[in-house]
Amino acid sequence: MFDSGVGGLTVLNALMTALPHESFLYLGDTARVPYGSKPLAMVAGFASEITAELITRGVKAVVIACNTASAASLPSLAREVAVPVWGVVEPGVAAARASVGSTGSAKRVAVLGTEATIRTRAYQDRLEAAGIATWSRACPLFVPIVEEGASDSTIATLVTEHYLGDMPPVDAVILGCTHYPLLKPVLRQVLGNDIVLIDSSEVVASTVAAGLRDSGLLRQAGDGHTSERLSYLVTGDVGTFMNTAVRLGGQNAPATRVDLGARRQPAAAPGKDAGSRADRLVS
Repeated sequence: MFDSGVGGLTVLNALMTALPHESFLYLGDTARVPYGSKPLAMVAGFASEITAELITRGVKAVVIACNTASAASLPSLAREVAVPVWGVVEPGVAAARASVGSTGSAKRVAVLGTEATIRTRAYQDRLEAAGIATWSRACPLFVPIVEEGASDSTIATLVTEHYLGDMPPVDAVILGCTHYPLLKPVLRQVLGNDIVLIDSSEVVASTVAAGLRDSGLLRQAGDGHTSERLSYLVTGDVGTFMNTAVRLGGQNAPATRVDLGARRQPAAAPGKDAGSRADRLVS
């Protein structure tokens, strides 16, 4: 699975709980974070490049644990690769629809996300097609607030009030970025207890579990695998990634820096020893 940085760890934690016998490889593309302010075509290219990298490492399925990358690259990416690929948008939409019921005209759902996620209307169009009204807001300051460990600060409260001060009455709020679940306490404080907060992590986990089972790929107890339960690949600084990951509730696990740009280097001339493929990919 992959994300632009550490936000996808909320999805990873849910997957590890739902799939106790599976091994996980998590790639954090911290060298190119954030995705939310970048052109969608660029993000789609990142997603394709990362998915190719993961597939060369023998993964049997890929989870795009990033709302922006999911919105930018699915479903086209899933049609291009030979393994199942899941994102976080469709499960989030399904959870929102379930939370407000099947009657659409009297229901409204708010969508909070990065600039790119909101711009794609990945959530809004799907909900409105089901007869559910939407209101959306890009909240770019939420991610740095979370990563600075300030989720329960006065600043977090003031920024939340700033973003949501003009929000109309809604029945549910989709947390359309994997960082946002870590702001649930302040969101609840500002919005009150009557609005449903949609965190797609658990829905993604159940969707992936069902998909693996239906594809005959679900590992059962006693299957005898000996792989690491979890390992990280990081495109930026490994120490910074791990410090932030552990601070935000991620699990401590082996981490290696990976150079995705190595795949774009010209091939070695015939007869010259360019080293192993793995040596060129990982530094």
